[in-house]
Amino acid sequence: MIDFLQALFDPSASFLRYALLAGLIASFTFGIVGTYVVARRISYIAAAIAHSVLGGIGAALYFQRSYDLPWLTPTIGALAAAIISALIIGIVSLTAKEREDTIIGTIWASGMAIGLLFIHYTPAPAVNLESYIFGNILFTTRSDLIITAALGLVVITISLLFYNKLLAVCFDEEFARLRGVNASFYYLLLLCLVGICVVLLVQLTGIILAIALIVLPAATASRLTDRLSKVMLIAVILSMFCTTGGLALSYSSETPTGPVTVLIAAALYLISLPFTNQRSRLRKN
Repeated sequence: MIDFLQALFDPSASFLRYALLAGLIASFTFGIVGTYVVARRISYIAAAIAHSVLGGIGAALYFQRSYDLPWLTPTIGALAAAIISALIIGIVSLTAKEREDTIIGTIWASGMAIGLLFIHYTPAPAVNLESYIFGNILFTTRSDLIITAALGLVVITISLLFYNKLLAVCFDEEFARLRGVNASFYYLLLLCLVGICVVLLVQLTGIILAIALIVLPAATASRLTDRLSKVMLIAVILSMFCTTGGLALSYSSETPTGPVTVLIAAALYLISLPFTNQRSRLRKN
């Protein structure tokens, strides 16, 4: 830990400061969107969107190198894939009355397969697939930090503007429809917010572990309070703690940051379980 604190003030360790700032800024997105995901119980949809972004990353890398398109970065490809996957899952489940688990499985598998094929045919140099699957926040650059802040600002703004409607869709969709709320639109909007959150997570934890940091801090917070606004606040604080702690411990022990961050979040969730049981007994009495 002391090594980490000393490195933060080292002029040559700007990458570490960028990584810490990116984690702290993105924590607002994780806490807010994660709370909606837990409340609406769409964790598996979030997981499908997370895995589908590999298709966008692979496609972006392929077209970038094959047709000399430097502006087509993996982040743009991931964002496009996440939004498209979110809309497909939402629209098909709403209009075609298709079972959500069928759509989730299809998007999950197809996105991964498309990404692997594009990466296979991407011109040299070889793509470091591990960095996208498992993430590495230490590779965060100044431009990545700006993108993280911009996407986070979009998510926070939308969440605040449509808080009541998203809240209604999460807890009582039928009642929302009776009150004249376009529940289908706000459900699709929520899935798109999940997609943006996933893109921010790819750099930190990678595709495989992305869903954990969306769900675990919010799930832990939901066991400590019943009010959605307080759950969001606690989830944001927990996300900041997990990202900062994960970065500090992994830097000192020279281990991957993503897995360490997720294990901290999982540990906090397990620690919260006894307190939840006690709260339940108090409410019943």
